Amino acid sequence: MAKIISMSLSEQLLREIDSVQGFSGRSDVIRSGVRLLLDDLKEKERLKGHAECVLIMMHDKRFENAFIKTKHKYESIVVTQVHSNLCHDKCLELFVLHGSAEKITQFLADIRKNKRAEYVKLVVP
Repeated sequence: MAKIISMSLSEQLLREIDSVQGFSGRSDVIRSGVRLLLDDLKEKERLKGHAECVLIMMHDKRFENAFIKTKHKYESIVVTQVHSNLCHDKCLELFVLHGSAEKITQFLADIRKNKRAEYVKLVVP
């Protein structure tokens, strides 16, 4: 049985939610977002011991230098790195990672701390 809850959201966030297409209303958008968050958290819980996974990141081309130190700091766990220039001055970075879950988690945290990353996703098989 569904429960009704109350929550506060900024006007900007509400405008963004309202602009999302393909949902019947705000509640559907928020439910979908919560499901994605929970799935993401469950995926991270599987990251234990020695792991292999993929990190996907997108950023503005102007901010490439903002990530160089972080990428070099974790080069011991980066098996493969692919960089692709996309349209609208965007860059896509794909990292195949192999190493301790702790080190992978630290790499992910350092990338996320950098507010220049527009999209960050860790895929754990």
